[in-house]
Amino acid sequence: MSESEPVAAPTGGGNSRPVFSSPTGVHQRLDTVLQRHRERLWQAPLHGPSEQAFAQLEQWRSQQGCTQALVLDSGCGTGLSTQRLAARHPDALIIGIDQSAARLRRVGAHEQPRASGRVLWVRAELATIWRHARAADWPLQHHYLLYPNPWPKPAHLQRRWHAHPVFGTLLALGGRLELRSNWQIYVLEFARALERLGQAPEPMQTLLPAGQPLTPFEEKYAASGHDLWRLRCQLQSSGP
Repeated sequence: MSESEPVAAPTGGGNSRPVFSSPTGVHQRLDTVLQRHRERLWQAPLHGPSEQAFAQLEQWRSQQGCTQALVLDSGCGTGLSTQRLAARHPDALIIGIDQSAARLRRVGAHEQPRASGRVLWVRAELATIWRHARAADWPLQHHYLLYPNPWPKPAHLQRRWHAHPVFGTLLALGGRLELRSNWQIYVLEFARALERLGQAPEPMQTLLPAGQPLTPFEEKYAASGHDLWRLRCQLQSSGP
């Protein structure tokens, strides 16, 4: 394990329970699921409203200048992380995407898309956006998956992004991928899936309580005493 990076120190009592799952390691069916997805073309229908949202994203990109690098905040929640990522990446366009209208309203996105300078928030289904972004050859510089739903029950393996049929498309988007989670098994599985699909993830890191959190969940989990984990990978090829 490599050197740890600081995250927000607890500012008050946390009340979030750690993720619990009966397995204590990587899911025994993960490799089988990954192989099946490699052998079969995923042709699930696209989500209509998300296709419309992607068209709006492309229009905004055109207005901003399509040659600019992109930072994608997938599952941005309340949008706070998108704002903070904009400060980290001052030369890129920042796009925050979430399915929840209620969460996006907390950043002022009562209607989507909502633009603020070089930042845009939109309500959409991620799998549809990723598929369209791949087809459009988006120039991703960074891609963040910050505290995705862990789906910890063994039967829910394929709801985790690394075991979902869209995972190959996610990798094909390229750029520097960063995952954060408070469930170590999720990160271990994600790293294994990257390796199985020909990528070279960096060593998993722990995040120490100090500094500014990227998301409200990160702050809450740190205040609750959870271990927080980070995985980074510079995606090396166009992927499947």
